[in-house]
Amino acid sequence: MARKTLVRLTGLAGAILLTAAGPAAAPPTRDNLARDNRMFLQRATKSLRWEVPAAPMPIVGPIYFVGTQGLGSYLIHTSDGLILMGTGLPSSGPMIAASIRKLGFKPEDIKIIVTWHAHADHVGAVAYFKQLSGAKLAMMEGDVASMQDGGKSDFHYGWDWKTMGWPPAKVDRVLHDGDKVRLGEVELTALATPGHTRGDTSWTTTVVDNDKTYTVVWPDGLSVNPGYRVGDDRPSYRGIGDDYRRIGARLAALKPDIWLVAHVERFDLEGKRARAAQIGAEAFVDPAGYQKYIADQRAAFVAEAAREARTSPDDGIKRGPAPDAGSAR
Repeated sequence: MARKTLVRLTGLAGAILLTAAGPAAAPPTRDNLARDNRMFLQRATKSLRWEVPAAPMPIVGPIYFVGTQGLGSYLIHTSDGLILMGTGLPSSGPMIAASIRKLGFKPEDIKIIVTWHAHADHVGAVAYFKQLSGAKLAMMEGDVASMQDGGKSDFHYGWDWKTMGWPPAKVDRVLHDGDKVRLGEVELTALATPGHTRGDTSWTTTVVDNDKTYTVVWPDGLSVNPGYRVGDDRPSYRGIGDDYRRIGARLAALKPDIWLVAHVERFDLEGKRARAAQIGAEAFVDPAGYQKYIADQRAAFVAEAAREARTSPDDGIKRGPAPDAGSAR
């Protein structure tokens, strides 16, 4: 199967399968990854370079990249302190803190932490940064329980929280659709985009760079992980398929100048980084790329729903929250 088609059909899992392929052994299938969370996490971490340091860089106006080679973390500088969006894996805290310092900022000045959804690759180091800076964590209502119990409440991975979880952290502000997160002159708008998790969140803001105004969007929520059930027969959660369809249309209606995501290979960070050395923020202006990305994500959902409809729900894949979900570790 061609690379383009495989990525469209399987999203993150497709990226793992492609990078895992080699002459020594056949790559795992999507069902293999669904049945073995440890394999899924380990292969993603290694093949997508989730724990490999990356050079920090300015993106546009007050927004900076401070993530790893595979995972996006974004620092937003304001007159009243710093906002950190996304923290990577539990191991990523010191790397991200070092990147913040390389840019001339102090991680101790982080006042607010936000993220896209409560999975270990995006909230793993929240507890680290809360302890380091005393920052307040704002999170969409649907992911609060999972955030605070370290992943036990996750609708799919909760039962396996010892593999897929993270150090729990208290949510200081519960967000709802359309809420604003403000610090200094920066205002972020939280859009509820459930699907990938119940509390998945996309973010929008407007910033100025060299007297030019840019609309920036961080879309999230459309990825379908191996083992998710998105149809009407034993869905991962009631209404998940409708959520995916609704947020696909909602995200397609957005018209950003610049779009940034939690998984950096999805928006060609390295290619844009190279161009930014010559033309600055304009390198990240990519409205057509945004529309293609959302269209591909929506197509991947349709393909997964069709594949699921052809298979038995009795697939032997374990799913669901932990028996003691909702309790802090």
